[in-house]
Amino acid sequence: MGKMGLRIGMVIVMVAALVGLGALAAAQDKPADDMQILRDKIKADKKLLVATNMELTESEAKGFWPVYEEYQKGLAAINQRIGNLIKSYAADYRAMTDEKAKKLTAEMVAIEKAEAGFKESYVPKLSKVLPPKKVARYLQIENKIRALVKYELAGEIPLVQ
Repeated sequence: MGKMGLRIGMVIVMVAALVGLGALAAAQDKPADDMQILRDKIKADKKLLVATNMELTESEAKGFWPVYEEYQKGLAAINQRIGNLIKSYAADYRAMTDEKAKKLTAEMVAIEKAEAGFKESYVPKLSKVLPPKKVARYLQIENKIRALVKYELAGEIPLVQ
């Protein structure tokens, strides 16, 4: 495997670790592997980061955490699409055709639209359990985390040739 192939492979592993891909592995009934343990730790660390920064009252926490868990499940589906897009790109980036580039571009835009729509759909749910400033804070925390992951991915994925 060449240097670029290794880099793309590392990015796929990083995506799996950072954004919770591998739902199939998690769903299978077998002992946790190292990647699943890492994913679980990252999820727990993220939840701790959110808890620390949200400064929730007891009543806010009671309403917020179920919505948070639901939100994370929805993000996992979006993350799976991102992972699939990266895998597809990794398979074809050395011999990219115009047709494949069109398909990848369309999927990239569709993922971004889906993520924006998903986020928008959660504002009312969050607003039922949190005051407006804390809704904004939570979405800001999520945005910062996702921006960091996307920044790391962007630095590792080579440009289309």
